[in-house]
Formats: sequence, structure tokens, C-alpha cells
Amino acid sequence: MRESLRTTGTTSDADLLARTADAVRAAGSSLRERFGEVVRYRTREELMRALAVNDDTVLAVLRPRLSGLRPEAGWVENELDGGLLPPGEWWVVDPAEGNVNHLHALPEWAVTATLVRDNRPVLTVVHLPLTGETYTALAGAGAHLDGAPLRVSPTADLGLSIVATSQARPDEDEKVVRQVGSSITAMLFDALVVRTAVPATLHLVDVAAGRIDAFWQFAGARADLLPGALLVTEAGGQVSDAQGLPWTPRSGSFLAAAPGVHASAVASLSR
Repeated sequence: MRESLRTTGTTSDADLLARTADAVRAAGSSLRERFGEVVRYRTREELMRALAVNDDTVLAVLRPRLSGLRPEAGWVENELDGGLLPPGEWWVVDPAEGNVNHLHALPEWAVTATLVRDNRPVLTVVHLPLTGETYTALAGAGAHLDGAPLRVSPTADLGLSIVATSQARPDEDEKVVRQVGSSITAMLFDALVVRTAVPATLHLVDVAAGRIDAFWQFAGARADLLPGALLVTEAGGQVSDAQGLPWTPRSGSFLAAAPGVHASAVASLSR
């Protein structure tokens, strides 16, 4: 891995990535210890309390460690927030990406941490505690899975592609929900296989690893999309909004794809 040119004090961004990965893995261990039985809930309030317990368990480990690594960086308090951040450095963390899956004893969940500098992701770590896999990316230095380089798919035919999306969040605007439904219908005609599930980040690591060929989402939070955006870009993929325009955290849609199918995916989502 080529070391990032950015160095602050005596710590390079490459060193910071390694230390961030250690912190995320330690926090992931605390969430793995809570995994196993289905957590039963009868009301929305009980669900929200169970989700918060998982978040708090991870943050008790992760926040002090990341704040110690970068004490001057801001901290995004709500992982469901979207839009641009103020200037400077910010930690964007999802302590339990796929939290509802964890509660249901499903394996699709992760812990993520991304350092954002002036609204550009600089480094990211996505750790899957159940498998022990750690995905990392450093701006300008590539994307890796446990140290091995990642590369997006070479496919050039959307009709032979596996694509994926993630549903709108609970209580999402009706217009967005309908966009999700119509986009799935369009892709069912144009792609080979369409996968729909949460969380977004796990689809995006699959795009970066070349396992699936494109992922799209309407709306979405920074913590859902920033880790995958950096991983896919550094693995040679293309990231835009659904119309093919440059993506930022305030965009209303998101598309990450292998270069060979990006234009076809834009055409499918735009009709």
C-alpha cells in the first residue's frame, strides 16, 4: 500500500488507518459478544432501546479510542444524518451497521469508522466481527481486505450483472419509497440478478471486491455511504448519483458500480 502524502505531526494517514482498524476491531469484539439470540420487541420504543444498547456498547470502546487518535476531529452524533459537514475533520461512525440484523441473529452487520476531511473521506475501516474480515481504504492508496488489494468487477454487460440496493429507512418520505420500488423494477428488467437487503455498506464492500457489479440507493445517511464510496473508488469503481452526476453527502441518490456497467446502470435508474 502506498502511504498517503498527508502527515499531521508525526502520524501519517497510513499510520492513522492502521490504528483506526485496531480500534474498530476492538469495538467489534464487544458487539460480537452480544450476538446470538433473537432480541424480541413488541413496540417501536422497545426496538429503539435495543438498537441503542448495541450502539452504546460499541461507542463505549470506539469513541474514546478514535478521539484519542484525532482529538481535534469532530464527531457525528447521529449515524442517520445526511448532508455536508462543516469544514475540518470529522469522524463518521456507524457503531452497528445493520443493527436490526444483529437483533434478529442475522449475520449481516458490521462496525465502521470513516475520517472525513473537508467533506472528503480520507480513510475508512469496515470490520465484520463474525468473520473477522476487515476492509480498509486510504485515499490515493487503494482498498484492501485484510491487506490484500481489492478490485471491482471487469464486467461490461449489465444484463450479466448482479446488482443490489438497500431499502429506504423506516418512516422514509413516500416519494423516496416509490423511487426505490420503481428502480428495483427497472433493474429486474435490465440486470441478471437484483439483491435487496440492509445494510448498504455490506453491498458496497461486495462491489469493491468484485463480487457484485453495482449498488444504488436513494437518500441515505453519510455513515451508510461514505465507507463504501471510498472503498469502491479506491478499488477502481465509479461513484456518482443515480443520474451520473458527482456524488456528495447531500446528493439525493447514490450509485457505485464497476466502470463497465456504470453508464448502463445510470440509464436504467434514470428512465
